[in-house]
Amino acid sequence: MRIRRIYDPPMADDGARILVDRLWPRGISKERADLTLWLKAIAPSDELRRWFGHDPERWTEFQARYRLELQNNPESVENLKSFVKNGPVTLLYGARDTEHNEAVVLCNFLQGGLQKE
Repeated sequence: MRIRRIYDPPMADDGARILVDRLWPRGISKERADLTLWLKAIAPSDELRRWFGHDPERWTEFQARYRLELQNNPESVENLKSFVKNGPVTLLYGARDTEHNEAVVLCNFLQGGLQKE
């Protein structure tokens, strides 16, 4: 599993390209995105997304709140896990910040859950 910005060009080894943002990224056409799936149901809630605002000072609390949302969203998590179990997956996000975004939290959450299985 890897994490990439949707603005980066697709790579041959991306595998399933899954957008995990709730909003469609500006300036990206569906053709350019080359998505396997847009899984907006797994993205942080609008309320959490607005509260976080990509503020690094809120990062720790954002991670905790988003993990709680993920725990309460088993259908979307299982949907994503099925892709991960069947081959390479690239989680795509639109944020400029490569360290403080939902894809980072989601990847860590999934890796922890898959190790337990």
